[in-house]
Amino acid sequence: MPILIRPEGQTPDDFRFSRRALGGLFFSGYAVAALAQDARPVTTGVAGLSVADVTYPASDGFELPAYIARPAGEGPFPVVVVVSEIFGVHEYIRDICRRLAGAGYAAIAPAFFVRVEDPAPLADMQRIQAIVAAAGYEQVMGDIAGTLDWASQQLWADTGKVGITGFCWGGKVVWQAAARFAAIDAGVAWYGRLAPPEGATPEQRASGAPWPVELADDLKAPVLGLYGEMDQGIPLSSVSAMRAALARAGGTGEEVVVYPGAPHGFHADYRASYRPEAAADGWNRLLALFETRLKR
Repeated sequence: MPILIRPEGQTPDDFRFSRRALGGLFFSGYAVAALAQDARPVTTGVAGLSVADVTYPASDGFELPAYIARPAGEGPFPVVVVVSEIFGVHEYIRDICRRLAGAGYAAIAPAFFVRVEDPAPLADMQRIQAIVAAAGYEQVMGDIAGTLDWASQQLWADTGKVGITGFCWGGKVVWQAAARFAAIDAGVAWYGRLAPPEGATPEQRASGAPWPVELADDLKAPVLGLYGEMDQGIPLSSVSAMRAALARAGGTGEEVVVYPGAPHGFHADYRASYRPEAAADGWNRLLALFETRLKR
């Protein structure tokens, strides 16, 4: 178990890594840069589940590590790709996978950032941001393509039914992937950026493209967007712009929900931003959408 009760928080002595047969390498705790000292995160055990670290080829040939949790048994189970925040595949993301596995899905969390470095054990936010910036749109889409291709070769995976969910950085990726891949049947985007920040330079606009607000016409599956009213990085004006773009496009069942008083990261139960009621409601909405789109 990660150490969460040390008064000063995690220290380098608490950094433990696990290396399994296929070479996956993941920091075993919660993201150091964001972990609240008084955190009491949700923890999900592995009873009745099959969990593993694996690697498989991404579209560029890179051996991409991923964490997998699925129900024990032969399946096949609907697949959900889990896209991390900027902190990579740490214990919160692994627990999300186990929660989904407990609900009957094969959850796969690729490690998009490790071509450069694993951000999970780092406290330097500037370094973390540089690592994340190196994971460009085409690389990320290629990693998702490689994930879906590998999953299609697994007897326990039903890749005729595919969902995707992601948080913060990963929330934006959900919108992008739902516009890119016809194989995706539903997406749930947790507080992913929708549009360039006001006053963004041309370079900033280009580096973040394509922006979800530009992709409404291209969505191939319904996306549920979950946002916080008090999110300092995602103004309500961008939420309104996204809603307007979806309305103009006609939509495929998209919905954007805004939680009153909730900040950015309201689902992240290891952070000070956690809001249990909004997190629980969002999770119930996720389960309802996936139940309808992936199990029927």
